[in-house]
Amino acid sequence: MKLATKYIHAGAHPDPSTGAIMTPIYQTSTYVQSAPGVHQGYEYARSQNPTRFALEEAFAVIENGKFGLAFASGVAATDAVMRLLVPGDEVVAAHDMYGGSFRLFSKVHEKMGIKFIYVDTSDANNVAKAMTPATKLIWLETPTNPLMNISDIEAISTIGKKHNCMVCVDNTFASPYLQNPLDQGATIVMHSATKYLGGHSDVIQGCLMLNDQTLRDQLYFIQKSTGAVPGPQDCFLVLRGIKTLHVRMQRHCENGIQVAAYLRQHPKVGKVYWCGFEDHPNHAIAKKQMRGFGGMMSFTLKTDTIEAATKVLSSTKVFSLAESLGGVESLINHPASMTHASIPRDQRIANGLSDGLIRLSVGIEDADDLIADLAQAIG
Repeated sequence: MKLATKYIHAGAHPDPSTGAIMTPIYQTSTYVQSAPGVHQGYEYARSQNPTRFALEEAFAVIENGKFGLAFASGVAATDAVMRLLVPGDEVVAAHDMYGGSFRLFSKVHEKMGIKFIYVDTSDANNVAKAMTPATKLIWLETPTNPLMNISDIEAISTIGKKHNCMVCVDNTFASPYLQNPLDQGATIVMHSATKYLGGHSDVIQGCLMLNDQTLRDQLYFIQKSTGAVPGPQDCFLVLRGIKTLHVRMQRHCENGIQVAAYLRQHPKVGKVYWCGFEDHPNHAIAKKQMRGFGGMMSFTLKTDTIEAATKVLSSTKVFSLAESLGGVESLINHPASMTHASIPRDQRIANGLSDGLIRLSVGIEDADDLIADLAQAIG
């Protein structure tokens, strides 16, 4: 089945009682039983909800997986993966990653006895060198947030299999439209469904997709036991968002090409981070494992200072200064003070994330208007 057809029909079944084409919002906390333990497959909404189950089926379909699980946020989904580990286990993680993931790892799970080793995963050899008998998980972002580094999912998944180690890929920046890590050998895929899957900046949600039944059952137990589940209204919104993922991503990609090209030729712009450039360090890998290069990018000014960046960040009219990404509207962001503020400054700088870095989530507006807005803001 082609992508467009898959996204529109994933998880969608006409309601058996009315024939409604859209999945109903089952706004209920509990379900009536005819006798103790005798029910229609639903007991309590933290554990089971038909709207959420429809969404979880859709999650599996769009990532070419067998199972999907929905969580209250992307961080909650990430936390569930970490709860598979026990004290003494080690995680090899991308050194360039979302600040919320780093905060969860360093401030929560390190206290639980999990050790995190941060490496530049854009070179698979760095991952191989970091592996030890205690390594139980490799955590990847590709493209990374916010420097757009690319990791070879297939090569790193092979390393994981060699060491009997799980590989989880945060696929938020690419979305299933551009990249399917399970097809490249990953064990688990994570998304902040808040972003491209929802697509309209109106919901907070996360998800996991995978193929292994035993692992799915472990994660489902964690999901229902910790209670980090989304409500049915949120599930309905993400189900609706998935139906237009393909048309939105096509426009994000088209606009991304034009905005990246404009920034690169601007005399006041220093470096543009976008994996669609042929001279991007791992462009060949991106081209191999992605169907396009998306609308996420970052850039610095030639005057790479926080003061110069702040002037641009405060001057846009179409790009809105805000955290998050992946909505239909374009957003501009300052990672050092916003999404990545929880990462110590010296560590950020060492990883290449300067105080003056500006991140863009290029939306689906008219590209000419987006370019004109950047032109007047940069000056």
